Amino acid sequence: MRLYRLAIDGMGGDNAPKAIVEGVCRACEAGNLQILLTGDKDLLEAELAHFPNVRKYIEVIHAPQSIPMDAKPREIFEKYPDSSMIKAAEIVSSGQADALISAGNTGALILASAQSIPRIKGVHRTALAAVYPTSNALDREDIFSLILDVGANITVDRDHMIHFALMGSAYAQKVKGVEKPLVGLLNMGSENNKGGPKYIEVNRILESLPHINFYGNIEGSDLMKGVIDVVVTEGFIGNIAVKTMEGVAEAAMGLGRLAIRKKLIWKLGMLLLSGGIRKVKKISDYQEYGGAPILGLEKLVLKCHGRSTPRAIENAIKLAVKCSRDDLVNTMKVAINSFEQEFTHPDYVHIAGFDT
Repeated sequence: MRLYRLAIDGMGGDNAPKAIVEGVCRACEAGNLQILLTGDKDLLEAELAHFPNVRKYIEVIHAPQSIPMDAKPREIFEKYPDSSMIKAAEIVSSGQADALISAGNTGALILASAQSIPRIKGVHRTALAAVYPTSNALDREDIFSLILDVGANITVDRDHMIHFALMGSAYAQKVKGVEKPLVGLLNMGSENNKGGPKYIEVNRILESLPHINFYGNIEGSDLMKGVIDVVVTEGFIGNIAVKTMEGVAEAAMGLGRLAIRKKLIWKLGMLLLSGGIRKVKKISDYQEYGGAPILGLEKLVLKCHGRSTPRAIENAIKLAVKCSRDDLVNTMKVAINSFEQEFTHPDYVHIAGFDT
């Protein structure tokens, strides 16, 4: 049985270190892990004492500082050089671990990872991806779609967006198990001439690429229908889209609670629907998915929700193992390399009608 080595930020997130340690120890019951857990040694050892049966799978790496959730990313190397997050990123960079997992400050994690871990050759911008539940129009085994970028960058150029599409497609192949994931470009209209020169060109290139199963442009109203597996966009737009979907979900739940207080018949209806509602809540719960990947690096980095529970951490570890086992990073490398070689070839540029 292969042993998977993971570096985990033991002090990141609102519920650290207790929730992190418990999640790690739950995952270690599978017996195929070697965890390098970074953070304050005394605090971590105190929590680990509750799980003696799996202690042999966990090595504590002392890092006395932790990065606050509201810290400014650009200040982390100056103010928190001995932090658990930076130490975990350095461990992965040195080759001691296959992946990095943290529930800490998102901006800090993106910067710490980019500073320590080399990017895939040809990739100049990483992308923070997120999964979100849909009505699953494609009838996939799971109801989640992937959207990237959702905040690693504000805006990017044409080639960066093509790379996002290639990396997102590779991720959907390996994680969702879809042989040819459908990829869409989030735009202000479904027509291929929408969005200005950059988006028009991205649309044309994606349409021509043999590596991409391109759906075309999608609008915001299509996001939650699940008509595609991967949504490609820029960080500014993607972040607003994800936060809007989160807000709509919270508003819908609030309206439901309000409704059952107004009329008896509505209350009875909600009771009849309660089983289905619990099922939907379970499959759309962020804890079930574990973490959101930062794509474009030579090693896998997973960002967990700041409020992650032990179950969320355990599932993030399972996701990291799956990505390592299925060689996700190498799949992305092959896709990027193929694009770089073919798209820059003069014959391809001439045939496709693009001027690079």
